[in-house]
Amino acid sequence: MTTPVPTPASTTHLVLARHAVTAETGSVLSGRAPGIDLSEAGRAQADALGARMADLAVSAVYASPIERTTQTAEAVARHHSLAVRPLPGVIEADYGEWTGQKLTDLAGTDLWKVVQRTPSRMTFPGGEAMAAMQSRMVDALEAVVADHPGELVVVVSHADPIKAAIAHYTGVHLDLFQRIAVSPASVTAFAFGHHGVTMLKCNDTGGLADLAPPAPAPTTDATDAIGATDPSGGGSGGDA
Repeated sequence: MTTPVPTPASTTHLVLARHAVTAETGSVLSGRAPGIDLSEAGRAQADALGARMADLAVSAVYASPIERTTQTAEAVARHHSLAVRPLPGVIEADYGEWTGQKLTDLAGTDLWKVVQRTPSRMTFPGGEAMAAMQSRMVDALEAVVADHPGELVVVVSHADPIKAAIAHYTGVHLDLFQRIAVSPASVTAFAFGHHGVTMLKCNDTGGLADLAPPAPAPTTDATDAIGATDPSGGGSGGDA
């Protein structure tokens, strides 16, 4: 008796999007501070991001559970008649005492040098360790992938968590993650397949048409005839 060969797991596409801009983006370390909404420019960015993803077969939209990420995710989800699912594991790093401070002020501190040079050793005063942030981000993403085999899922998060995830999945040490750029409303995409993870896009702000499923191949009279006479549907097996 022949032992059946296991069917390879379907590929799951994970799209990581950074939230669009707020009035504080680029000048203040907003962190997890509540009440920070998208600016007018940010709402326009989020709308454009949603339009870019409108033709994708999105199965679920997750977001870090604070205003700017949820608002960005809603601009994506409404094109697919989906509700945004909160995902606490992809929330911004807890910057502790740094939250709400100007980046120009923080850049003059000794700890800022640690963040830039050896972030794996950094714990924010009264906040979270960067290594812990990377670990819970990856754990949350792995759980999403496990829950959506063979689907395309969008997760809206923040720059540092997304950069940490990119570093993890591409085999880059966390101490080098500052070399990765993640712009507001940008897209980074991974394919989780049977043999591992492949990064398809990074910090992309252009078109996403290549993430859409391929159009069905046109049929001819010959293939129609084969399909009509072969109970299996005919042809070479579908995925050749």
